[in-house]
Amino acid sequence: MLALFAVLVTSYSAMAQYTIDQFEISGVSIRNSNYNGDAAVEITMPSSSYQDPLREKLTDRNFMAWLPLDFGDGTIEVELASDLAPDAPEYARGFIGLAFRIDAQGRFENIYLRPLNSTSSDQIRRNHTIQYAAYPDFRFDTLRAQFPEKYETYADIEIGRWIHLRLVVNGVSAKLYLNHSNRPAFVVNDMKLPADQRGGVGIWIESGTVGHFRNFRVISNK
Repeated sequence: MLALFAVLVTSYSAMAQYTIDQFEISGVSIRNSNYNGDAAVEITMPSSSYQDPLREKLTDRNFMAWLPLDFGDGTIEVELASDLAPDAPEYARGFIGLAFRIDAQGRFENIYLRPLNSTSSDQIRRNHTIQYAAYPDFRFDTLRAQFPEKYETYADIEIGRWIHLRLVVNGVSAKLYLNHSNRPAFVVNDMKLPADQRGGVGIWIESGTVGHFRNFRVISNK
């Protein structure tokens, strides 16, 4: 029997606890695990799904595990950590983050981390530590080309360590708070999907990431 995983999903006063078999998955595997001595859930993708920059343009995709909720506005909290898989490609950065408002057509908003960029000696890479994207029409490469620097920023984080995320979503606005800070590390005031977009919430990864998460909590405002 699958162990209970501590996921609190709060809608006003109602709470529910989920097992990992209640997560929908897209191209990934999840399992209960232990990470640095802490109970957690591990999320991975097969190496056969890694992007090959010699044959294709690197871009954001929909590799994720999510809860099929009806989330619109509210707060999402989680602790995330990522490592590089042994066969991770050279461009891997420990990509991991939150996908939210995932609808029946597969559209979603996304704010994710590239932890390896944070400690790079290349300042341009450092500036690409946090990223916003909207799938499928506004992926990072499109936003970076059309709006340089607007939808990404630097953050002081590390690969291989727990990072606490608190994401506050309201209409087309999102504010990301890291490691219990009272000040947002990243602000997006014009998310690309409609303000009334609703749907599931989950954990997103990309090529070469072995991801871990715990203490996943969703509070819906409406």
